[in-house]
Amino acid sequence: MLHVKIRLISLASLLLFSMHTFALPDDQDQPIYVSADQASLNERTGVAVYTGAVEIRQGSMILQGSRVEMHRDGQGSISRIITTGSPAEFQQQASPNQPVTKAYGLRMDYQVPTQTVTITENARVVQDADEFTGERIVYDMDNSIVDAFRSEAQGGQRVQMVIQPKANP
Repeated sequence: MLHVKIRLISLASLLLFSMHTFALPDDQDQPIYVSADQASLNERTGVAVYTGAVEIRQGSMILQGSRVEMHRDGQGSISRIITTGSPAEFQQQASPNQPVTKAYGLRMDYQVPTQTVTITENARVVQDADEFTGERIVYDMDNSIVDAFRSEAQGGQRVQMVIQPKANP
């Protein structure tokens, strides 16, 4: 039993230390904190599943959901993170002079290599007073690009945007 616990702790440490790619460069040097009611780590598949009021913090980055699934690649780095919740929430400040970007949706799929978060089902991204909503939103974190898409269903949710005017100097 002790051997199994040591292996689980080792795997959890590997997952956390390799998660530095989940945060933007300013946050990479910060410690990572994971809090959940339950964790299941599978060494063979490289998948860790956290359930029950999951919160992951690293610097300005905060990820919250009722279930978070992390996938490791062959080198032990996090390659994909799937978060579900009512809603799932993500927030991060890219730099000190930019406002915090917040994203909400019932499901978020973060592809670490491409630095994109796809938010589906009641998707919403808010930055300062600007807001984008739609059935699906793709947020490119490297390039600060938000693409919003309407629902394919007849009469489904359309893309809505609120863009505040910029103040004159």
